[in-house]
Amino acid sequence: MNIKIGKSILKGNIKVISSKSDAHRLLIGGALADKPTKIFLEGWSNDIEATKSCLETLGCEVIRDNDGIQITPLWDGQADDIVLDCVESGSTLRFLLPIVAALGKHAILEGQGRLPERPIDVLLEELRAHGSLVKENNLPLVMAGQISGGVYTLPGNISSQFITGLLFALPLLEEDSEIRLTTKMESRGYVDMTLDTLRLFQIEIEEKDWGFKIKGGQTYRSPLEVSAEGDWSGAAFWVVAGGIGGEITCTGLRKNSCQGDKEIVDLMEQFGAKVTWGENEVMVCGGNLKGITIDAAQIPDLVPALCVAAALAEGTTIIYNAGRLRMKESDRLKAMAEGLQKLGVRVSQQPESIKIEGGSVHPEGEVVLDSYDDHRIVMSLAIAAAAMGVEAVIERAEAVSKSYPTFFAEFTRLGGAADVF
Repeated sequence: MNIKIGKSILKGNIKVISSKSDAHRLLIGGALADKPTKIFLEGWSNDIEATKSCLETLGCEVIRDNDGIQITPLWDGQADDIVLDCVESGSTLRFLLPIVAALGKHAILEGQGRLPERPIDVLLEELRAHGSLVKENNLPLVMAGQISGGVYTLPGNISSQFITGLLFALPLLEEDSEIRLTTKMESRGYVDMTLDTLRLFQIEIEEKDWGFKIKGGQTYRSPLEVSAEGDWSGAAFWVVAGGIGGEITCTGLRKNSCQGDKEIVDLMEQFGAKVTWGENEVMVCGGNLKGITIDAAQIPDLVPALCVAAALAEGTTIIYNAGRLRMKESDRLKAMAEGLQKLGVRVSQQPESIKIEGGSVHPEGEVVLDSYDDHRIVMSLAIAAAAMGVEAVIERAEAVSKSYPTFFAEFTRLGGAADVF
């Protein structure tokens, strides 16, 4: 699906969808719990569907209805010799890998798109060191054997998803365990979300200066009902759209959320946008934006949207500690640099950073932008093209289904010009 974007200003109110990061965690907690759990969700996405399908294959019963899902734990219906297709979801793969190893399942894990290229070797080495018989370093993986407790050692700056997967799995083992981090943890907010979910399911994790201490033999206790919180990662596109010239109020968001991506509001204020907080909502409108310097170590998923704000700000913006973006669904630094350059913006990139000169010299005629099949690239370029007034065609825009299938419906409802062809 290609989509044509025209000049438009986005204004209005939007109820953001549920956080897929929170939904993944609640689904897994429900799968491992002692009783069924009702999870209230606003919206759905391909990544959540991937986790749901894998959990069903593992033995859960998952029923979708109008306001969310009911999940019955996997204990009564456990299956073996199974194939788990994680599709393109890195969270699904990296969260379930240690769990499958803790359950001692014989399973094949596979994926699609760029997922087989994304690194997991560090996590696999630790699983092997504790009893897993997995031989491969890339998808598809043939899992066998059961891990035991002990000391798991990981760098903290490769993927918070490795840490999350182990935090879910290690309480299931008989022995106590430790996760020792050899470097400072990045994307800390995502690990905080995991710890919140584990507390909700009455799992005790002791945090130390060096990492985490986990008691073995714990039981996940279902909260029976729980609501997934609003998604700051998805809201970031609307917050930026408001800040670069629109006026948008996002509702259904917790100001005190653990999600690191709530940082988007502070960063837009630093750019010069006007921000007003209300109860569970935030309104953002345009101001006289100026370029800033941003450390992306804790907020990698915000970078594509922040690149758009930088392009519409006066002066230079530098985003550093961003090298991990090159191994996401696309090389996001390259994808954003290329897309913004086609929109007339001066951009340069280094292995770990991107530099954007605000303002653009509008290209003549229609430009064609490659989405690289990456949901965050599609959404960012749509907002950029609309605000800059450049007629642009974004190729393979259906990639938004990975996290935000209703994005373009909301885009047009807020006044955006978008035609599918």
